[in-house]
Amino acid sequence: MISFRSGNPALGSKTFQMNQDTAKGVMTLQGTVNKTTISLFILLVTAFYSYTNTINSLTTLGVANKGYMLGGFIGGFIVALATIFKKEWSPYTVPLYAALEGLALGGVSAVFNERYYDGIAGQAILLTVGIFVALLFAYKSRIIQPNENFKLGIFAATAGIGIAYLINFIMSFWGSGLSVMNIDNASPMSIGFSVVVIIIASLNLVLDFDFIEQGSEAGIPKYMEWYGAFGLLVTLIWLYLEILRLLAKLQSRR
Repeated sequence: MISFRSGNPALGSKTFQMNQDTAKGVMTLQGTVNKTTISLFILLVTAFYSYTNTINSLTTLGVANKGYMLGGFIGGFIVALATIFKKEWSPYTVPLYAALEGLALGGVSAVFNERYYDGIAGQAILLTVGIFVALLFAYKSRIIQPNENFKLGIFAATAGIGIAYLINFIMSFWGSGLSVMNIDNASPMSIGFSVVVIIIASLNLVLDFDFIEQGSEAGIPKYMEWYGAFGLLVTLIWLYLEILRLLAKLQSRR
């Protein structure tokens, strides 16, 4: 039985505690890597489509077509909930989630490129990939070993950030919000907050790697390869968006 935790909302301590009798095959590490690769490819394809169309709308109309962003984020949220509560649907919901989030991220990236500077999205992608590769190497080489205290600390920090997001969301209904989360706030405290969030999001990748590795060793159902890919996808999307926000804040200081 796996008794560790993850800060990722898609990966909890009971995720892999399920009946294996009806499983058609078992989860493997290589299988999860393959499913993650497929999911990222789908996300990149729809993101490119959304990015191109949003750029065109900005060029011709001067206003971004927000349909991709709203539809992608709302649809992605609904599909994510379905995936979390019905893990056996993962082979179908995770590719759909990747496609919807790609539409949203492509639109967001185009808006950031237009509002701040051309190339900000490319820089965010490179930084996200760099962090992913660096932490994967650190995990595989055991430079970072996620013990129980490490996991508990990241879980608590992630929960705290989640509460801050929730408070900011509620305050937005009254036309305000937490100043440190304002993209146009380039104060040292605001930038520091973004840096901390990026660090916590990055360390969640380590927990995801550990979670998937232990899940593969536990011999759980094959469809959980898709669910493992979903967990990584959630963290990578969060990390990318936070890096975008930080780069925008740094640009506002100039």
